[in-house]
Amino acid sequence: MSRAPSPAAVTRSGPLTWVQQWHWFERTIPAPRRVNPTPLADHCRVPPPATVADVRAALASLTARHEALRTTVDPLRPVQRVHRADWAPLPVDCVEVPAADAGTLEAATAALAARPIDPEREPPWRARVVLEAGKPRAVLMAAHHVVIDGWGLAALLSQLHGRLRGDDASAGAFTHLRGDDAQSGRFTHLLDTVAAQPAERARAAEREWLTRLARNPTGVLAPFGGTEDGNGRHRLQHRSVGAYEDLERVARRCGVSPETVVLAALAHDVAARTGEHRFLASVVVSNRARAALRGSVGVRALTVPVQIDLRPGAAFGEVAASVAAASAAAYRHGQYRPAELVAAQARMDRRRGVVTVPAIEYNCYSWPRDYLVPVENTPPGGSAAWISSAPDEPCETLYVDLGRDGGVVTLDVTVGDHLLDAGQAVALPVRLCALLRALANGADCPVPARPLAPAAAGWWRAPQGWVCPAKVEDVVRGHRGVLGVTVVPGGGGTGVRDRDAPCLVAYARTAPDVTPGDLHRHVLDHLGEVPGIVAPGRYVLSTAGPGSGRRRDRFRTDTGGTGPPQVPSRPPATRAERALAAAVSAVGRGSPPGDSSDGSGASNGPDGLDGPGAFYAPDALDGPDAVDMNRCLADHGITLVAVPRLLELLRQSGLAGIASDELAGTASLGHLAAALEPLPPRAPHGGEASP
Repeated sequence: MSRAPSPAAVTRSGPLTWVQQWHWFERTIPAPRRVNPTPLADHCRVPPPATVADVRAALASLTARHEALRTTVDPLRPVQRVHRADWAPLPVDCVEVPAADAGTLEAATAALAARPIDPEREPPWRARVVLEAGKPRAVLMAAHHVVIDGWGLAALLSQLHGRLRGDDASAGAFTHLRGDDAQSGRFTHLLDTVAAQPAERARAAEREWLTRLARNPTGVLAPFGGTEDGNGRHRLQHRSVGAYEDLERVARRCGVSPETVVLAALAHDVAARTGEHRFLASVVVSNRARAALRGSVGVRALTVPVQIDLRPGAAFGEVAASVAAASAAAYRHGQYRPAELVAAQARMDRRRGVVTVPAIEYNCYSWPRDYLVPVENTPPGGSAAWISSAPDEPCETLYVDLGRDGGVVTLDVTVGDHLLDAGQAVALPVRLCALLRALANGADCPVPARPLAPAAAGWWRAPQGWVCPAKVEDVVRGHRGVLGVTVVPGGGGTGVRDRDAPCLVAYARTAPDVTPGDLHRHVLDHLGEVPGIVAPGRYVLSTAGPGSGRRRDRFRTDTGGTGPPQVPSRPPATRAERALAAAVSAVGRGSPPGDSSDGSGASNGPDGLDGPGAFYAPDALDGPDAVDMNRCLADHGITLVAVPRLLELLRQSGLAGIASDELAGTASLGHLAAALEPLPPRAPHGGEASP
């Protein structure tokens, strides 16, 4: 294991930016469960007559130019440190190949991406020079997402290629730098943005988005899903030459960007298939609106929640305009304090009893993916090609990446079986390209008022979202003391506080000690784990017949309820619960390991505004006994940036078994504590791994 960098090499340090927090937290999630690939990887050709020495010299020059290339991060606090340009050897090696063709370069890029990067002790990037007959043909680069994003990697490769051509100004063709910025090479670095995050505006943004999310229907794609088992997800890629010109023509006609047109086409498709006209899209934006940012290498791209509202019967031009306006609003309000926003949303989810799942995850930048295996399936004319892979774990959201390179539109699609089966997934990009062709030919393509496809069997529409009663039965049946359960849709006349509003009723045979609160908490603990369930506004338990030690009861999911029941608080009882409560209390009091000052005058808060050492709990906890085990982590005000510290405190108590992304969810602390188990003994091996 590499040594920790010397403090003497640090030139300045400070808190992570609001974007970096996402990826700093994500690096603690087990790799198979991450949304974003880490590290990112891509490559560029080496123009002749450049040599390996020229490549190394260009990379050394770029390392001196960009602070992100010499930045490390703290494992337990949201802090980054910038080092001198010579603090570590350039992470560059060479590999000889028989032929540097496209297939070889893609495989070599994937192999480089598979090598882990330690952003705490090493430069957050590495490069590999591909040699053919001893001459450099390409440079492969991989970068850790906590410091460099996809746009930044593309900018870095563009600038590298420009230097190898002997024309560093050619990087301006990508970065669009003008005037002094292009001439002097000045860039806005990550730490330069910390002071420009107004606290009041950040909190106002949180309130606005929480209000929007609270009113948003969820699970709009679920009832139109594929196979019944929902055991896998499909990843595929569709490339179309014809759609490139169609997309350009539609963008000019609507007066919006091509990326906005594709998002509007996705929204149009969701509305046409499901009949839903109000839903969420999580959109990745490059966040480089100013010229000084476009050539910067640091991580700036972030996901913003775009609330899409479509008017039935609206022509596509109106759809595109509304999506453009919603995207602009999302960008303005989504760039502040993302960790706090996630925690506040999780807290709101638990109180509402529903997880807000975006209908679309949309990214306008595609990068090479090692899991995509080419399949021979090219239609006549050669205008499209497919890449697909075998199904693996479920995927609860429709992910779409858009790329427009070399006159080709590329759509990468990742989707779970319970949303779209393989055939439906394949049909989606074909349908989108057909819509673009119709629009390019002058069609209005109004938004249908009703769904054009029937819902999948076994789904029921509740005001909170789509519900699969069979899956709700499985969840309730998994609670201790539930002997049998049947879940059916209902309305007025159910015998339980009759109302006309639609509701879901579970008829359950339970042991005498099972209460409505027990069942309520049990369903809450499974939110986000099982697609197709929502929790109620309230539960009502009533005796439906005589019992002799067993009761036949029914609890009702009142979808029109005003709020969840008041579940009594519960202090920690077991050793695992007491250890988790102590960790939550310590983090909630804002006690980081060691001194919170880094010598730069910046605080350790994610936005540099909240004072040294604060881990952003709104109400300091009085101690472990004040921790309510019936509430989730977000209920106690603990945000994403505190998760590594919390896991470390649990390890110090000799416990493990909770994944970091579980701590960000809606599971109660009691549920999480039940998963804790003693750490297995291990022999020392020269250093501790970071969490």
